Amino acid sequence: MQMREGRQRLPAAPAASQGRPRLSVGFILADNFTLSAFSLFVDQLRLAADEGDLSRPINCQWTIMGSKPEPVRASCGVSVSRTSGFVDPKRFDYICIVGGILHAGKQVDEATVDYLRQAARAGVTLVGLCTGSFILARAGLMTGRRVCVNWYHYQDFLNEFPHHHPVADRLFVVDGDRITCPGGGSVADLASFIVERSLGRAVAQKSRQIMVLEQARPGTAAQPHPPLADTIADERVRRALLLMEQHLADPLLIADIATRLQLSTRQLERLFQAVLGMRPAAFYRSLRLKYARWLLDNTERSVTDIALEAGFSDCAHFSRHFKALHGVTPSDIRHKGKPMAGEDETAIAVASGRFGMEIAGTRLFE
Repeated sequence: MQMREGRQRLPAAPAASQGRPRLSVGFILADNFTLSAFSLFVDQLRLAADEGDLSRPINCQWTIMGSKPEPVRASCGVSVSRTSGFVDPKRFDYICIVGGILHAGKQVDEATVDYLRQAARAGVTLVGLCTGSFILARAGLMTGRRVCVNWYHYQDFLNEFPHHHPVADRLFVVDGDRITCPGGGSVADLASFIVERSLGRAVAQKSRQIMVLEQARPGTAAQPHPPLADTIADERVRRALLLMEQHLADPLLIADIATRLQLSTRQLERLFQAVLGMRPAAFYRSLRLKYARWLLDNTERSVTDIALEAGFSDCAHFSRHFKALHGVTPSDIRHKGKPMAGEDETAIAVASGRFGMEIAGTRLFE
């Protein structure tokens, strides 16, 4: 697939469009990049750049850059050629690094990393699409910034960057001159946000309408999240569940979760009672105990290690709650292999998946 040069001079451009476009975007494609993340973004630029569907880069322009002349292969097997080598980053309003498969070898070379650092020093806004956020973090360009990642790669990011601040409960995050987006359909929402910011709402709407996309979602909207929250209609509860799932070892206070959702603690309590029939603290504890049970059954870690991993301050506290839920102590399971017995209603509900836990267990605990 050969992409046309996004900066060529076209004869039909009206006089008002000569010179620097109102929106200029550079793209850098990582090896095994996600084609949809690139195409959803660049097609909205294409449609926003001209009247109708003529695709002339008038109001905005785009350049696909690379350190090497060879085409870059997407994860789906399609290859995309660069339209330019690296140019002065100040020519762009945004430079997007499009990531893809996370564990398939080195994503970019040192020349690309150097260019990204040069762009950062020049004050150009850098955008990490899909696992492009990992590339920016590896380049040391996300220190002290919030990083929006896909829920599927949340733990991968924490494992590689334990001192960073990943976010996986929203569609994209703007943190000064860094923007990160988890990929998939959320790229279309981010592209709309950038087009509207630069060219106006009508232009952004036109692009989405031609692409048969629904109304743009704000970056603060929750990521669609099949695990744990699949059957939960209330977005606030879904986001609370996601925050709990992401903080098993270091549990958040319920008041802190409420604050993040711009709710009072009492409001969050009422929502959980209405939607799940449980208080948020009880649900959170059940989730952590389910995780601990999985660790007991599937690892050789000590009970003390598992208690800490599941967010309990000491073994006695952990064992007391574990026995209340499962009917046996962690030591019984580890040393005697006793089956669970006498589960209470909460334990039965968790095990059966009535509170959306079955899917969460499939992802987190298998």
